[in-house]
Amino acid sequence: MTVAGTHAYNSVWQMRSDTWSRLEEAALGLTMPAEQSERDRQIAAVGELVRHLNPVEPYWAFPGSLQFARVVRLFNAGEHGKFARAVARINRALTTDSYRRGDVDDVTQDESTGLGGDIAATDPDAPAAPERLYFEVLVVDSLTEEQERTLRREFRNWRRADADFVYELVFVGSTEEALIAARLNVNIQAVVVRRHFHRHSTRDLSGLGDFIDTRLSVELDRDATPDQRASLLAAELAQLRPELDLYLMTEVDVESIAGRLGENFRRVFHAREGMLELHLSILAGIADRYRTPFFSALKQYSQRPTGVFHALPISQGKSIVGSHWIKDMVGFYGLDVFMAETSATCGGLDSLLEPTGPLRDAQKLASETYGSRHTYFVTNGTSTANKIVTQSLVAPGDIVLLDRNCHQSHHYGMLLAGAQVQYLEAYPLPDYSMYGAVPLREIKSKLLALKRAGKLDRVRLLSLTNCTFDGVVYDPLRVMEECLAIKPDLVFLWDEAWFAFARFHPDFRARTGMAAAAALRERLQDPKYRTEYEASIADEQSASDAELLERRLRPDPAKARVRVYATQSTHKTLTALRQGSMIHVYDQDFGQKTSEAFHEAYMAHTSTSPNYQILASLDLGRRQVALEGTELVVRQIENAMQLRDAIDDHPLLQKYMRCLRTSDMIPEEYRPSGIAQPLRSGLRNMIAVWGNDEFVLDPSRVTLSIGNTGYDGDTFKRDLLMDRYGVQINKTSRNTVLFMTNIGTTRSSVAFLVEVLVKLAREIDTEVDEMSLSERARFEQNVRRLTSPTTTQPDFSGFHRAFLDPTPGIEQTAEGDVRRAFYLSYDDSACEYLTDAQVEERLEAGGDVVSATFVTPYPPGFPVLVPGQAFSSQILAYIRNLDTLEVHGYNPELGYRVYTEKAIETALADNLRRAAAVHSETVPTPPVVTVPAPSDTNGPGAGTGASPSRARRKPRAAESAAAAE
Repeated sequence: MTVAGTHAYNSVWQMRSDTWSRLEEAALGLTMPAEQSERDRQIAAVGELVRHLNPVEPYWAFPGSLQFARVVRLFNAGEHGKFARAVARINRALTTDSYRRGDVDDVTQDESTGLGGDIAATDPDAPAAPERLYFEVLVVDSLTEEQERTLRREFRNWRRADADFVYELVFVGSTEEALIAARLNVNIQAVVVRRHFHRHSTRDLSGLGDFIDTRLSVELDRDATPDQRASLLAAELAQLRPELDLYLMTEVDVESIAGRLGENFRRVFHAREGMLELHLSILAGIADRYRTPFFSALKQYSQRPTGVFHALPISQGKSIVGSHWIKDMVGFYGLDVFMAETSATCGGLDSLLEPTGPLRDAQKLASETYGSRHTYFVTNGTSTANKIVTQSLVAPGDIVLLDRNCHQSHHYGMLLAGAQVQYLEAYPLPDYSMYGAVPLREIKSKLLALKRAGKLDRVRLLSLTNCTFDGVVYDPLRVMEECLAIKPDLVFLWDEAWFAFARFHPDFRARTGMAAAAALRERLQDPKYRTEYEASIADEQSASDAELLERRLRPDPAKARVRVYATQSTHKTLTALRQGSMIHVYDQDFGQKTSEAFHEAYMAHTSTSPNYQILASLDLGRRQVALEGTELVVRQIENAMQLRDAIDDHPLLQKYMRCLRTSDMIPEEYRPSGIAQPLRSGLRNMIAVWGNDEFVLDPSRVTLSIGNTGYDGDTFKRDLLMDRYGVQINKTSRNTVLFMTNIGTTRSSVAFLVEVLVKLAREIDTEVDEMSLSERARFEQNVRRLTSPTTTQPDFSGFHRAFLDPTPGIEQTAEGDVRRAFYLSYDDSACEYLTDAQVEERLEAGGDVVSATFVTPYPPGFPVLVPGQAFSSQILAYIRNLDTLEVHGYNPELGYRVYTEKAIETALADNLRRAAAVHSETVPTPPVVTVPAPSDTNGPGAGTGASPSRARRKPRAAESAAAAE
């Protein structure tokens, strides 16, 4: 049999699973008659598989290092029959998860009791034992084998038959191995740190190089005390796996140590008297994460008899179960979903708009799990979450920097809030008709231009999509750090609709909004950072804008405020019902006024009748990621990488399809590492890339280039994948299709997709072989069209001056009033339709053509025109040359909806009057409740320091008049 090397895998769990399966097959072969040469080959193959397992098995409780050593001794002693039976029992227990049901017995014995057999032997007539949830606890201490056995027996003796949870112990003796175990073994849920452990491992760790950075180790002074070593290890473990419960056991000075190190550990125990308490605390810690306050309350409520004299006839299924015509509804959905339908907010339930009970508790648990200061559930998707955050932070006249290629909800949020929008340009990928992400240089240049214009005090929010639909991931920490160096009170909104899962991967977490916010807050509080900042400030203050664009900027720790919001479509990448989303807040200034503004925005966009099933699913989804998020995401990434390998390594698929690499999606200038395929270069390089490159590629997404098939992306998706084989995908471009794995993706589903692609490739190959000369020429022409770069994707042409910010400044900047432009189109007399030719004719005559709507081609799915934007010949040429017929905002029969020349003249005159009014400080106050802005936002220093939070302000156009003048 062929033995796959460990380099063929990206995660140890799949390597371990496959290796045990191969070992069972190979061990069985040793029990069969064979020629000596064949026997020698079999023994060599088994020995190679054992060598693959040897470095990883010490980090799991089952079979555990002691049992694994006994199994290996059977092989070395030539007892191949016993060896094969022991391997079969282990593999079956791992494959079926039966090792989670009870004690880990000696698998080297032939008795079929406990886990020594295939499954635990039971009396078929006896009642089934209650299923208990299994996890493992890592013990960090230098112990002998006998001490390990004694400690394991002691903890097993504390078990109760009616307990909900059961656990086994894993022992390591060094800092290195503790970090390795936490990374590799996703069963570990708690860590007990004792005082007697070493800095470095005595084991050979070179065999783990494919899965971990073997240099991973806490830097410790040789003279560090046991307490210092324990504290540093705890900090590293919390960074690696923040969900782990950490406990410290010490023999001396336990009271003093608890006071000094209590922040790092959940509990501190005395080694001689705390074993039972430790056991109970471990179980309590898991129970705390296992809690689902709202789901449990809803489940309990559904079991109560009620009399409904209120809304919702469907409550408890009462309008269905007696029906003659819709009983099939219960048959399809089941009765429980209707038993849990209610409009009640009392009786043990809660109100989403004013939570004081189980919903409040569920959101608090979600906040702890996702690393935020506050978390809010949203039942109508991240489109609404984006509008809530925008409306809570932005007042009319505020300037917002917005990625032009963002989701449409952001554009609509801007017009609802009355923002002055300055659009940011992402780098284009013309070979694939898509956009990447917004370079940091582009963001800094816009902020510096606004500073020069005297408008920095009005800049309120930066909104970016992380990661993009196509998987380009920002470095949020660096973006926020450098932006705060220019505008210390800037607020950040990270749209993480497709990135909620990243929190639960050790290497991806740092590039999420919440993790970056916490890291930035910690950095600004670090005395060492303050010293470094003070040493560099003089140089930065004397630098020109051009020089500032080229250097990494540092925010002033005395002025910078960490104000970060992240919106996540939990239902897209984690477990939740459709439209289940969350808003995560890490805002230092989320005080009374800001929280009140947020509450008002939340009330404005949230239904008073939220779907309880969605809320319960968010609660349950939080429990899942709190306990097995790391496991699920690691498997997701492995499945995605296996899909890439299967496609790129298949000779027929290579002919027609190709998985795009990091170097295809991210230009070299944004990848200082220079590594084209980080995951193909080992974990060490991947960690370096994710730590340093401006942009990285989410490996869970596989963008497949299909231009050589002769099919465009939309046809390939609709006619081939979906209609013929039921393969569901979302995003396509002119010559690509995007496959997004998730935590529900299985190895079987990956295999099915590969099978489908191979079938399609065979069909295409056969068709091409049988084409006539003329048919072949047309096919090759089509392939050239699909594989050649398209017309250059146009940059934002700019708002027409009728909709530009009327506030006078030192220089003109590009922000525009989307709301005025949008609502002007409600007046039909102000609009007309122009065909493509008529638009071109007017542009050539020197006239202005201004869009009255969003014009969005699919793909790529981002607006090339927004209300108030001026047409350009480049935009017109781009739309003409698109390979898609689906262009939202364009009517094929009538053309483009634009503003009439008279409407533009009127709007321009109105804008000039606004500018004059602002200049003379006579802008009338809008008919809204206002709170006067603090005085420190006016005057020469406006915008250079952190300003207090404001719930409702006068439009900043009026606030800044004096400063601009």
